[in-house]
Amino acid sequence: MKIWKSITTRLNIIIFFVVLIIAQVIIFIAVANRIANHLPALSIIFYLISFFVILDLIQKDKASAYKVKWLIIVMSFPVFGGIVYLLYGDKRPTRKIAAMMKEHALIANVLDCDSVKSSSCRVGCDRSAGLIQYIRRASSYPAFENTGAKYYTFGELMFEDMLTELESAEKFIFVEYFIISESKMWDRIIEILIRKAADGVDVRLIFDDFGSLKLFTNSYIADLRSKNIKIVRFSPIVPFLSGFMNNRNHRKIVVIDGHTAFNGGMNIADEYINLNDRLGLWKDTGVRLKGDAVWSFTLMFIETWDAFCKPGERIDDYTSYKNMSTEKPVSDGLVLPYGDSPLDGEQLGENVYIEILNQARSYVYIFTPYLIISEKMIHALQMAAKRGVDVRIVTPGIPDKKIVYRLTRSYYRYLLDVGIRIYEYSLGFLHAKSFVCDDEIAVVGTINLDYRSLYLHFECATLLYNSSIIKDVKEDALKTMSDGREVFSEKRTFLNEFIDAILHFFAPLM
Repeated sequence: MKIWKSITTRLNIIIFFVVLIIAQVIIFIAVANRIANHLPALSIIFYLISFFVILDLIQKDKASAYKVKWLIIVMSFPVFGGIVYLLYGDKRPTRKIAAMMKEHALIANVLDCDSVKSSSCRVGCDRSAGLIQYIRRASSYPAFENTGAKYYTFGELMFEDMLTELESAEKFIFVEYFIISESKMWDRIIEILIRKAADGVDVRLIFDDFGSLKLFTNSYIADLRSKNIKIVRFSPIVPFLSGFMNNRNHRKIVVIDGHTAFNGGMNIADEYINLNDRLGLWKDTGVRLKGDAVWSFTLMFIETWDAFCKPGERIDDYTSYKNMSTEKPVSDGLVLPYGDSPLDGEQLGENVYIEILNQARSYVYIFTPYLIISEKMIHALQMAAKRGVDVRIVTPGIPDKKIVYRLTRSYYRYLLDVGIRIYEYSLGFLHAKSFVCDDEIAVVGTINLDYRSLYLHFECATLLYNSSIIKDVKEDALKTMSDGREVFSEKRTFLNEFIDAILHFFAPLM
């Protein structure tokens, strides 16, 4: 019985799925080779498909690293390379993608018709006003006044406030996370969720099936549902090749009663609140919002929920989840929560970061756990530094993934040579994702400076303009730099160059 239980753990099931997918790839290659050898007329058609795919890739408005990777694959395997690209390399309107796009269109209509209008006219700087307008047009999410914000320098500080707010819930609780693992942190959260659901509070949970695969077995999900907790498993892992499987839900959102929301880099596991010191002092950041801007996070959650929920659990009446509190927080600048989707062809997360760099006058300080960036981002960072902007980046000094850490460091050379200062956090692992610029604008959220966050994942963040907590983000950045070690140069050898070239080829997958 114990042996069977071990075999059927979800982790082993995932390994089994990976083996099945590899087997599918081998079978596909074998069939393509047999066709090429025995059906020359059909192989000519495949060659032509590959040729036209190459032409299409060359003219596509995509990152060069993405195009080069596929060009190498298609040109190395001309018989079946073009077919592989058509099946898995391009975003096609699958049923799941169509569902997500349809739900976002409904949300966009609600935001457009809502009485709360964009507040960009109250922005003093034309460039910042343009950035806020761009986010509104690209994602439908507007800037809000009448919103109070609090910044957290460590996950455990945010967690304590989160527990307090969850305890106060009277109408509904929305929870959406990439990673939820078996932990003391989850034990405290789920105890509240179960109790609140029993009291009649509408409790809904979205988790990513890949990020949370160890905890959410079918029996565990059934148990939670029996306790009145509604659950959506985002993009279940299946043993079939699928482009959509690569698009994970990396968002971290908690909404309580429409008046309070939490957002940041923290997942639900003990290391995020420093109950597990495997990598030293874990550095994460986040924000709490109270007021009108919470509406955007509420709708962001509903969009994903309605696209993937069970029949009968849709949320069609959005307004019943709006903040009905008469208590209005003191307006503190503008707050703009926004979501980024890999399905709309708009690299919103990357574009926001690049525009902040482009408009910077004095400084830009950046937290990112991974630095795996496109040539567009490299150029924006370099140009800011060349204009005299004080650009500083803080990355981890202790790796969580050694290959990704090596790849992160390989990008330093493009930045150090133009005067960008790089610090490695040495007290533990840095998982925070934030930008702060000129005491005027800051972004805190889930968006890393890597290909997966910027091109493949569903992400979210909070942009703050002229908010009093921007000074807290800046002070935290300077304090974290003082806790780290500055990197002044990188030793380069032929072997290092060769290894890094291989890693850069696979960078879009990491």
